[in-house]
Amino acid sequence: MLDSLYIGMSGLTAYSKGLQTVGNNVANLNTPGFKSSTPCFQDLYDGRATAREATRSGSGVAYAQAALNFRQGELRSSTGQLDLAIDGDGLLALRDGDTIRYARTGRFRIDDDGFVTERSNGLKLTALDPAGTISPISLADRLLDPPRATQVVRFTDNLSPGSTNFAVSGVDLYDANGAKHTLNVSFAPDTAVMQGRWKVTVTDSNGTPLQIGTLQFHGGIPEPGQDKIEVTLPSSGLTVKLDFSTGVTAFSSGATSTLRVAKQDGYAAGTLASMSIDDDGQLALRYSNGQTATAGAVALARFADPQRLVQQNDGLFDATHLPPPRHAKSGDPLVGRLRAGATEASNVDLSGEFGQLILIQRGFQAASQVVSTSNEMIMQLFQMRGQG
Repeated sequence: MLDSLYIGMSGLTAYSKGLQTVGNNVANLNTPGFKSSTPCFQDLYDGRATAREATRSGSGVAYAQAALNFRQGELRSSTGQLDLAIDGDGLLALRDGDTIRYARTGRFRIDDDGFVTERSNGLKLTALDPAGTISPISLADRLLDPPRATQVVRFTDNLSPGSTNFAVSGVDLYDANGAKHTLNVSFAPDTAVMQGRWKVTVTDSNGTPLQIGTLQFHGGIPEPGQDKIEVTLPSSGLTVKLDFSTGVTAFSSGATSTLRVAKQDGYAAGTLASMSIDDDGQLALRYSNGQTATAGAVALARFADPQRLVQQNDGLFDATHLPPPRHAKSGDPLVGRLRAGATEASNVDLSGEFGQLILIQRGFQAASQVVSTSNEMIMQLFQMRGQG
């Protein structure tokens, strides 16, 4: 009877822990990236068993390690540029000092030291380099985009011979310090010298002449060797080439010309304006000067047996006791695809948890009944001995 009492108590202990697991699942119904656990129980036996005689007897129940459920949670849109979720089986690799932790989702920002860190726990997001190693993503040297001096200004469209005076104004250039200079380029036909020739006058924003050159066309197409003009700005020493060799024509269209600047290759200094994750999982940077850059591909990890991961606070998983995972970039079938501007919701199934809750409650009630019955039988035994 004492054995029955202990067996009943083992049931009470096991089902209490099962209730704790279910309660934790329900409490984290709205926790981003949370993975529910399934209560698991195991039977206990004491004694020995031989080929001739079996003396093993049941000794109750124990609560086994809960099984993690890695079913995909719902991906929900968010407003953060660096809110990340994974559509697939991968995990984000986050550096915690010298240790790597893992998470299914996260909301990231640029910390004061330039590292991309998770808002709630401060762990650093990692990138995967071509050698297959991972390292924290640092933007300390990428918060500013240095200026680039203009070297070439390319023109496009048509310069009609019927235009007696035509000008392209507001041609912006940048020197090596990022300072902007504005030029005006005027065109006048010079057919008295040669058919298809144009006189080109370049002035600064104050109207001061900087360069006078010629532009020669044959059959409406710029003549090689006479399709570029170099201009030097005395104030900065900047030398710029005006290029008419590609995309410029000189066909008659009356007095209307459409010649314009197609592109110039300089720009001012810029500050980091926004960040996002592109389709390849690269951290894409956009600057106030219109330039773009990348800061590496976000590292995603895949474990052979994710059930062995250990849950921690803040949606993290510990894998220090496991073999190293395989790392891959977004889009690899091994890890799935990274989604920016999204978070993964908890995968808790409320109806399933309530079903588990009912089963655990019934098991607890049955175990408590065993304890009560055993206690009554022991009391009766003591009374019988007292009467004897």
